[in-house]
Amino acid sequence: MKKSSIFFSITLIFGIAILGIVIAYLYMVKYDKQKYSHELNERYSIVSRVSLVKLLNSVVDEKFEKDLKIYKMQVIKDDKKIKDILKNGEVLQSLGIRIGRSTIIYYQRGNYLLIESAIQKRAVLLYDKGYIPYRNQIWTIRAIFGSLVLLILGVYFWTIKKIKPIKKIKEEIDKFAKGDLNISCEMKTDDEIAEVANAFNFAVSEIKKLNNSRKLFLRNIMHELKTPITKGRITVEMIEDGKQKERLKSAFLKLEDLLNEFISIEQITVDSSFIKKEIVDIKSIIDIAIEQLMESNGINVFLKENFEIKVDKKLFSLALKNLIDNGLKYSTNSKVKVVVKDEAIEIVSEGEKLEHELSYYTEPFTQDEKNSKKGFGLGLYIVDNILKAHNMKLEYSFEDEKNIFVVEGIIKMI
Repeated sequence: MKKSSIFFSITLIFGIAILGIVIAYLYMVKYDKQKYSHELNERYSIVSRVSLVKLLNSVVDEKFEKDLKIYKMQVIKDDKKIKDILKNGEVLQSLGIRIGRSTIIYYQRGNYLLIESAIQKRAVLLYDKGYIPYRNQIWTIRAIFGSLVLLILGVYFWTIKKIKPIKKIKEEIDKFAKGDLNISCEMKTDDEIAEVANAFNFAVSEIKKLNNSRKLFLRNIMHELKTPITKGRITVEMIEDGKQKERLKSAFLKLEDLLNEFISIEQITVDSSFIKKEIVDIKSIIDIAIEQLMESNGINVFLKENFEIKVDKKLFSLALKNLIDNGLKYSTNSKVKVVVKDEAIEIVSEGEKLEHELSYYTEPFTQDEKNSKKGFGLGLYIVDNILKAHNMKLEYSFEDEKNIFVVEGIIKMI
């Protein structure tokens, strides 16, 4: 449980509350025990003084016994019992004064008070009929504080139960953040948490509808665009060879490539399940990327050792093709170096340093402020999304008048 979580905070608050109750309980027990002992000693002190005065003047009589009943005390007259108590009883306290001594004796769960006159040499043993052991007294305090603890625990578990759905909402939001729209956090309760969960659930369902509509729209429009492009290419082939024919063929090929890139980027941004990974060697991937270029002159590949990686061959080669194509377009000498390392591929070309951070150019259709004709269009946007779908990333640096684009996170297959 994280210290910053609401569950930790609530648990801490209730824990402090229970700790406070336990401390209050211990203090109350100590205070009540002291109070009980004080009251008991005060009563015994009064009885002792009255008894000693009586023993000075006369023997124990009925009037004396009647007076003792006020203090819930009873005179023990059975000699055998007196001897047994004096022999086997536990002396709790003994206090002597000039005229006599009083001793508290505990015997068979009862308190007895032995009063001895020092002057008249008389003694009387009294039984405390009002004595209740303190452990019996404490049950009331235990019951009160126990009820408080149970009440707080009940409120705690009720509170945790009420806010527990927050965990589910967070889990569903995490799935949603990763692109998973197959989530549900609908709740039947009427509290505010349920309102938030149901509102989020409704928003996700609306996004799913919009996404499905978008897919259908793009599928239709792609189909409608591919048809005239295909017809155009067929028509161009019927034209006599010449400069215009080559220009038209090039234009239609460019349109077809752009359309295919649209389709690819749409697939990976809408649904990552379109990615079909397979094991392929790195050299083959680079060869496919170079073959897709309309112009492959000026490309130098530096590969010390060929190795295999697990990627979507079509998409990953498209990403490399776009990086190489950009390198050729914006290099000052129309040359690009493709350097393959153990965990990265570098695309190196001479040219001017990028004016902005790389993140600026990975947005679609970005343009340089100084030259509106010079921009990366969808190229780096497609590259960035393809690499993210493969758990890789694109980095950029400028060294020795060279632009270096690096594909990081390549994992060799062993």
